[in-house]
Amino acid sequence: METPLDPTPISHRISEGLARLAVAMRSDDWTRAEATGLKPTQLAILDYLAGRDQPVRVKEIAVHLGVSQPTATDSIAALERKGYAEKAAAAGDKRAAAVAVTAAGRAILAEASAAEGSATAAARALPAEEQEDLLMSIVKMIRHLQEAEAIPVQRMCATCRYFRPYQHDDAAKPHHCDFVNAAFGQRDFRVDCREHETADPATRAATWDAFQKG
Repeated sequence: METPLDPTPISHRISEGLARLAVAMRSDDWTRAEATGLKPTQLAILDYLAGRDQPVRVKEIAVHLGVSQPTATDSIAALERKGYAEKAAAAGDKRAAAVAVTAAGRAILAEASAAEGSATAAARALPAEEQEDLLMSIVKMIRHLQEAEAIPVQRMCATCRYFRPYQHDDAAKPHHCDFVNAAFGQRDFRVDCREHETADPATRAATWDAFQKG
């Protein structure tokens, strides 16, 4: 039995804490989805599609959401029936089917996103410095998971070919984004950026090393 004198490893307790947060986030997802007549997976697919400039193949959607391809296919079919998604030609291969969000899909997504969830409110309640520290910890955990191939490479600054860590002397905005040619700080880090272009593995490793040492 865990006691103050014999606690479980801190890594285990962090995992327990994240699991508690996940409960609140799942509840938020259901509340947002039900308000629009959708299911959480369907809403998550719309959110994913809306952040992409090109139609996306079903397999990619399934991998990103961590669901089976049949589950993704069923959810996409439901979205098509509602007019929120549509089939389109895949980039680079017009013979392959892909999926895109429609104008109606973007509208329903905006409606669902209007209300702040309890997990977001809890994060916003933290002092600004703690929000920034938490974001950096999340980025590091995401990177560890993707390097372990537990999740696909995420479209975050740390994996992007445009990211240049610690290029500026400004402590508030030390990093540089070559895509927009602008400096930015830790609190501006993106976890899912639509302009993201994945750097090759060697560049990702070197960039991360420079970021860690900075």
